[in-house]
Amino acid sequence: MRRAGFRRFLLPLLLVLCAIRLWLMPLASSFWLDETATIFVAQHGANHPSLAIAAPQAWHSWYYPVVRWQGRVLGYSEISVRLISVLAMAVFLWLFARLAARLVHPGSGWFAVFAGLALSGLDYQAANARPYALGICVFAAALLLLVGWLDSGRWLPGLLFAAAAAIVLYTHLLFWPSCLVFPLYAAARLLRKETPVSWRQAASVFGLWVILLLPVVSETLSLLRETRAHVIAPLPSLSQLLRSLQAPLVLGCAGGAWLIARCSRFRPEGWKPSAPAMVAIGAWWLCQPIVLFAFSWLTGDGVFVPRYLQLALPGAALAATAAAAPFLPWARGNRFALIVGLGALAFAGQWRTLWPRHHNSNWRAAAGAVNQIEADKATPVICPSPFIEARVPAWRPDYRLPGFLYAHLDVYPIQASPYLFPFETSPEAESFASMLARGPLAASPRFLIYGWEPQVNFWRDWFARRREFAGWRQRRLGPFADVDVIEFHR
Repeated sequence: MRRAGFRRFLLPLLLVLCAIRLWLMPLASSFWLDETATIFVAQHGANHPSLAIAAPQAWHSWYYPVVRWQGRVLGYSEISVRLISVLAMAVFLWLFARLAARLVHPGSGWFAVFAGLALSGLDYQAANARPYALGICVFAAALLLLVGWLDSGRWLPGLLFAAAAAIVLYTHLLFWPSCLVFPLYAAARLLRKETPVSWRQAASVFGLWVILLLPVVSETLSLLRETRAHVIAPLPSLSQLLRSLQAPLVLGCAGGAWLIARCSRFRPEGWKPSAPAMVAIGAWWLCQPIVLFAFSWLTGDGVFVPRYLQLALPGAALAATAAAAPFLPWARGNRFALIVGLGALAFAGQWRTLWPRHHNSNWRAAAGAVNQIEADKATPVICPSPFIEARVPAWRPDYRLPGFLYAHLDVYPIQASPYLFPFETSPEAESFASMLARGPLAASPRFLIYGWEPQVNFWRDWFARRREFAGWRQRRLGPFADVDVIEFHR
């Protein structure tokens, strides 16, 4: 009896341990660049003039008013802002377990949950102050409502599905490829006559969905036309596409389950998900990476960026669960879920450090290092913008702060009036730098270069070649992950 009670609490206990290590312990680490943009938009509003050159339609996501409301209640600390994503991912896991029970096997919920936790990209979003966790949660809710509507044929779940499916794009515009899951799954159920919903009823509900999307469609098209101005990713390779499919997880779960079936005394049930369920799982798994890969190559604009692909990760976890389903005795499925959960905790836990960092950036520590030197507020500080939009004519030497192009200075202030540089060099930038080199920098006993590490390295070498600084010494105060601070001094 005691052993049975212990087993009942073992999986929830393992889930709590995973959440603590994978989600909660990175919460207090520094914001990374895009998170500082989140705070900037939440505090200054999506209509701030400086956002006019930074894909303004993307900043009208419903996520930012939630952050603004939360910030007014709990403040804008790293932990408080990221709690929104933690809560969204917690709700998502509950929805995801129910989806797995419906699409794969009634006993597969725990297995699917731990398969999802084994994907570091999914864990990353739980501690990320960006719209992705909320979007993943709303997407799972929409798909579950779609399943319930097609099962029952009642109008209310259908109307709720249309609303939730529309909110997915109001949360993030580049989630549109994954929305193909909804019509594909519904069509599969209708064609196989596995639903009481009629084609006319389906057309009404999906028509309502399209109507609800009309206000955001133009914004999505506008964002796609402007992609090159806001994304710096190169065109993806075929190997990148294959890696994005998370094949090791899918093949590992299938191979491990097959091996257990061959080597143990447990008899597999031979359960196979239905054809419509496989359509839903496959579309959730494949649509986002394949469509964005094709879009990148057809347009020449690289949008095959890991953060845009992570809505597909739950689909990969469901695919892994479905691949294992025929080989597992689901009456004892929790034992195998335990194995997957322990593997997730072991391999995704970043055990080389006590307190794992959310992202490979430490703007907070870098700003602190600048402020230690800036006690007298007299040392010149050169700050290149880490945002690709910081180009002429949007950038100029007298760019007004606070502004989106320097959102990190708003979130982690420095005790200086910095000299603002663009994202990359240009004749205008080098002319401005030459003027500074002949004037305030040469007149000061020292100056700092603070920003993203590649930019800091470029301007360090540029100033080191100037005759005004012959004989000056350099000292690196960082690096602070991918952020750096260099001091030039006599």
